[in-house]
Amino acid sequence: MSKRATFRLQPVLELRRTEERAAAAAAAAAMSAAVEADRRATEQETALGNAVLPRSLPGGSFVAAMVLLRTAATDAADARLSALAQAEQAEAVRAEWTAAAQRTKALERLAERHRLAQQHAMDMAEERAADDLVTGRAGRAPRTGEDQAWTD
Repeated sequence: MSKRATFRLQPVLELRRTEERAAAAAAAAAMSAAVEADRRATEQETALGNAVLPRSLPGGSFVAAMVLLRTAATDAADARLSALAQAEQAEAVRAEWTAAAQRTKALERLAERHRLAQQHAMDMAEERAADDLVTGRAGRAPRTGEDQAWTD
């Protein structure tokens, strides 16, 4: 294709594709972080749920065990809040990826339209060349008596 036939937005399309790939990688990383945060929160909640206090403890040990359980409960709640925040962040990053993909798709449609228009122009040029060739040969062909009868 000639210089005029190239898609002028090709550099922008390549940039959009790069942005989309980066957004996809960020979405995958964010989802992985959200899954890991959820796993840790579930692990802490399970450990807290399985904690058992002995039936008899001296006063100081009982207070220490209760403080430990309270701290574990707070840590589990914080881990769950962190997991929820990670999930929301992953959703926001996924939405950015979707938007990047839509921008890329729009430019890809423009590029395809451009390609089709160029193909159509090339097809029309070939058709005109073929018509010119046929018309040129007909003009150079010796005229017969029948041909002259129709044109006279």
